[in-house]
Amino acid sequence: MQKITNYRWRICGLVFFATTINYLDRAVISLLKSPLSLEYNWTESDYANIVVVFQICYALGLLGAGRLIDRLGTKIGYALATTLWSFAAISHAFVTSTLGFMVARGFLGVTESGNFPAAVKATAEWFPKKERALATGIFNSGTNIGAILAPLTVPFIAAKWGWQWAFVLTGMIGFIWLICWLLFFEIPAKHARLSKEEFDFIHTDVNETKDDPAENKQYSWRKLLSFKQTWAFALGKLLTDPVWWFYLFWLPDYLEKQYGLIQTDLALPVATAYAMATLGSIAGGYLPFYFIKKGWTLFKSRKTSMLIYAICVLPVISTQYLGSLNMWWAVGIIGLAMSAHQAWSANIYTTVSDMFPKSATATVTGIGGMFGAIGGIIIAKSAGLLFDYYKNLGDLDSGYLVMFFICGSAYLLAWLLMHLLVPKLEKIDI
Repeated sequence: MQKITNYRWRICGLVFFATTINYLDRAVISLLKSPLSLEYNWTESDYANIVVVFQICYALGLLGAGRLIDRLGTKIGYALATTLWSFAAISHAFVTSTLGFMVARGFLGVTESGNFPAAVKATAEWFPKKERALATGIFNSGTNIGAILAPLTVPFIAAKWGWQWAFVLTGMIGFIWLICWLLFFEIPAKHARLSKEEFDFIHTDVNETKDDPAENKQYSWRKLLSFKQTWAFALGKLLTDPVWWFYLFWLPDYLEKQYGLIQTDLALPVATAYAMATLGSIAGGYLPFYFIKKGWTLFKSRKTSMLIYAICVLPVISTQYLGSLNMWWAVGIIGLAMSAHQAWSANIYTTVSDMFPKSATATVTGIGGMFGAIGGIIIAKSAGLLFDYYKNLGDLDSGYLVMFFICGSAYLLAWLLMHLLVPKLEKIDI
């Protein structure tokens, strides 16, 4: 049994660390917003515009990233993406203007778009369906670890050596990962260290064998967009991804504005919220696995789990009311919502490999990611305008009240739309 449960989890660990680095690099700017705003005289809308540039380029990158990874293969595609986004992260240190930050964020957005298509594809290649949500939950928890590491390191690096070094040191980590990836990753069919027992276990699903012709077929965007399964995934991402973008880019600012925290004071509350999200990511991947072991069907396990997570997000609507009592009430409620989001995310990514052959997973993930990034653009621009409007009225609390209502209600709407489109998460009809 040991042979069956060994190497694929090492691969999952590699993907987890890549996702951690990906989110560490993109979170740096949110923790440097105050000093950079002072240095470059940014308004709330200026900062929102910089975030929007990242998201536009991220969305455009996803247009081709998933398809490119499907064509290049997971090993080369992931390595190329990580190399380029590490250079992009470091390039922020050499920026001397607001326009320069927009260019650097755009470069980072395009290159970071390769992470999730590659991660989902690697998971589909290395795990049978019954384990994919758990594996996805584990690698997706890297988004939280990256966001935890950022407040525990970036403010202190910036305070000691300047904000430029925060970008340089975090960006260099990607090159360390790259060496490990090139040394240890290969697809199961070509992996010299993989036992036959584990190879057979990975391919235990019906229609998931190496002889399935669908696994070697290439699908065009036009063909994939003709499937309701693609639209279910895309609309789910469109409605829920923006919520995570909002937390990523505005949580430090919210805590600073509402509770007067300075840079290094942000470390503990931000890290606490993301630590809670980490638990949600892993537990969210385990719950459908538990239901499947109890004898539930795959689609019932997945849909029920996602409905539970959508309900668990709802308390975030009360953040402004309960947060007025104590900062830690706000941190706890936001942390719960972030935890539920990550549990949701672990499962919505897995619906791609539930419904599509492995040869299409990166492309469909890219399509959904693009829709999620478009939603992120809308919420970032809306947040900037909303906060500037209420700031001029001297009532920033109302701006956050509106945003938390949007964040709390998005998941139930997404679940309903997905359920209407694909009630049973049917596999595409080739």
